[in-house]
Formats: sequence, structure tokens, C-alpha cells
Amino acid sequence: MHKKGSGYDLPIAVGIIAASGQMELPLLDRFIVMGELGLDGSVRNIPGALPIAEMAARIGSLGCILPLESATEACGYDGTDLYGVRNLEDVLRVLSANPCGDLLVRGNDAGNWKEPDSYSGKRDNVMDFSEIVGQETAKRGLEVAAAGGHNVLLIGPPGAGKSSLSRATADILPPMTREEAFQTSKIYSVAGKGFRGGGLMTRRPFRSPHYSASVAALLGGGSDTILPGEVSLAHNGVLFIDELCEAPKSVIEMLRSPMEDRKVTISRLRSKIEYPASFMLIAATNPCPCGHFGDGDKCTCPPHRRNAYLSKLSGPLLDRIDLHLWLKPVNVSELVTRTPRESSAAVARRVVAARQLQAERLKGSGISCNAQMNSRQVQEHCRLSAQCRAFLEKVITDYGFSARACDRILKLSRTIADLSESPEIAIEHISEAVGYRSLDRLGL
Repeated sequence: MHKKGSGYDLPIAVGIIAASGQMELPLLDRFIVMGELGLDGSVRNIPGALPIAEMAARIGSLGCILPLESATEACGYDGTDLYGVRNLEDVLRVLSANPCGDLLVRGNDAGNWKEPDSYSGKRDNVMDFSEIVGQETAKRGLEVAAAGGHNVLLIGPPGAGKSSLSRATADILPPMTREEAFQTSKIYSVAGKGFRGGGLMTRRPFRSPHYSASVAALLGGGSDTILPGEVSLAHNGVLFIDELCEAPKSVIEMLRSPMEDRKVTISRLRSKIEYPASFMLIAATNPCPCGHFGDGDKCTCPPHRRNAYLSKLSGPLLDRIDLHLWLKPVNVSELVTRTPRESSAAVARRVVAARQLQAERLKGSGISCNAQMNSRQVQEHCRLSAQCRAFLEKVITDYGFSARACDRILKLSRTIADLSESPEIAIEHISEAVGYRSLDRLGL
């Protein structure tokens, strides 16, 4: 396997020292050694420390010797000893079996994972649900989306609260499990964005690339090293794309594959790599080019331009978005009175309870929420009574839903039932789920 990168400086250096007989290094073959080496003998930070530590444990190495900052980043993995070094002399101390306890960043038995609270508070500069005026229908839709991991499209005029609601939604998601935290932390480590404070990430990531971002920036890429893109950095979290209809068609359609496969494969002439990309998409768009359709008589766009604007979202893409939420301008009286509403913490408790039901139901299947179910699992876990089947058949016939949209409605219905702690899907759950497929019903 062709190897490249400054991280191989340090192993090459100690290999030369040992091969030339300059120093006896009895532990050389027992450690994984990685680091960039400066001309003054200093050891510099490298990306990808967490996967390196995982590999060291998997192949049975005695431990890992890494630059101090990289070793601190890899502290989230508790399967091997980690030594943090500042210079070449520190490395030789470890490999020559001299006392080096002062370099041990974390021992093999010092596991540091603690299950986070169900709600760890809102992030800096993010509004709480209680602070967002109005839009109660949209808040309910986002609660359903968070409870089942469903993709969402928010449609509304400027100032309706699309961005604020999207950012607040990331904080009502349940905390990551240890496995999820490890997966996400590895991706950030490879990308050179690792958690420098030590340990694993606990908050689910929230990524908000600009709609003008290139396909390579979103999917991942690079000439020398193929790095993960935004869809992978949002793994186990939220990918928020504002002004979706302003994005190039190639960017919009690029989202279809990772949304369906929950992974992305990047191929180059001499290399091919696969990164996970299981994210919850929250996209926002104006309803028309001027942005004011539905806001009284403010809209100046002719009907054909309005239709063409939303028609940039193809049918296959909309099929993969479970909820289409229309936002209206905030009522003036609500804006002035600002009546206190339900907090994010209260919503998060219901979301966590619904996710726990799903985790128990889907145990052993390799997935954890309703949105990730395949057709076989939908058939198994979304059984309907005769009355519900008749109702759904009528709805599908009346609105001409596609087969994929039908699956999405069943998944949404299962999530709504979980939020109400109902073991069975009822007609009211299906009816609410159908209400969230507004673009399908409008024929867009």
C-alpha cells in the first residue's frame, strides 16, 4: 500500500537509528509510531490519531507513540496505552525501555467514556425552542423528525425562523451512544478537526455548509489525501443547507445517494475510499425567487417563476425528504406578546423516550431509528389494521404518492405513534404523516 504524508517522518527516523546500530531499541516492533519530525528534532501534530490508536489495539501492539496533542486527541479510545511525545529523544526513551511514565497520556485500563445526559443544554448562539416566537406547527414537525431521524424541508419567507428552528433542532436530538461518538470522532480526527480537549465528541455534529459549496467539499475529496466532506462530518448529526433552491442542480442532486445509502464512496485514479454519511438533512428554502409568496400580496413573482423555482427540487430528491413544512410569517400579536412556549429540554425528553422505544424494537438490526428502516423492516414494524390500510390506500390513490413516498409515510406514522407511546399505528398517525408530504400533494 502506497504511503504518503509527514506522519511517517518519525517511524522512518527511528527505523534508520535502529538499522544503523546507533541505538538499541528493544521495543521498536511493539509500538505504533507516528508523527511529523521537525529539523530541530521536535515532533509535530498529525491528523487521524484516533484511528491509529484503534489499529494499535486491533493488531495487539503494546501501545501508541504520538505527538502530545495527537495523543490527547486519541484519549477517547481506551484499548491501548498512549504516549505523548514532544521530541525524538522522548520517542527513543520509550522504545529503549527506559522509565517513561511521565509520557503516558492514558493507560489501557483508563476508560473515560461517560454516558451524557439526555439533554446537555443548548449550544452557544443557538435559540431555545421557547425563545422562537410562533411556528408551533413547524416545531411539532421538527420534533417528529428528531424523534425518528427523518429528513426535513422547511419552506417559508425570509425571517420566518427557518435557520433558528434548524439550529435548535440539533439540540433536541438524543445524545450519542459510545459507538456513535467513536464513529463521529474518528471522522473528525481523519479530517484534522479532532477534539483537542481529549475524549470523544458527545454532542451530535451540526454542519451548515453554504449552498455554493462544491460537490467535492460536500462529498469529500482531495488530490493527495482523500478527506471526508460535509456529509460525512455530519455523520450521526444534522446537515443543514440553507437556500437549497439557490444551489446548483448538481449539488442538489448529489445529496440523493448519501441520503439513501448513508455512506459516500470517493474514487480516484489510484485510490478509493468509503466514508459513513448517516445524517439527518434539514434543508430550507424560500417559496419563490423573491421569497414572499404566501405573505399577503408582497410576492412579485409570476406563477411560472414560482413553479420553476421549487421544481429545481426533483421528485426523487423530495421522495427522500420525509417532512415538507411550510412556515408562515410570524403573527404580529405573537411577536409583541411573546407568550412563553415549551422549552427544548421538554421536547428533548419526548424525543429521547421515542428513540429508546425504537432502539429496543430495532435491537440487533444495525440501525437505531425509524428513518433508517429498509422495506423489509417497514413491513415488519409498521403493520396496519384493516381500517388503516383502507385509509392509506385511499390517500395514495387520491394524491398519487410514489412507492418510496408510501414507505416514508409509514416510517413517519411509526415515529408519530412512538411519540404518543402507542404500540399500534392509528389513522390519526397516518393522517398527520400525510400532512407532512405537502409538496407531493401539490404535484411538485
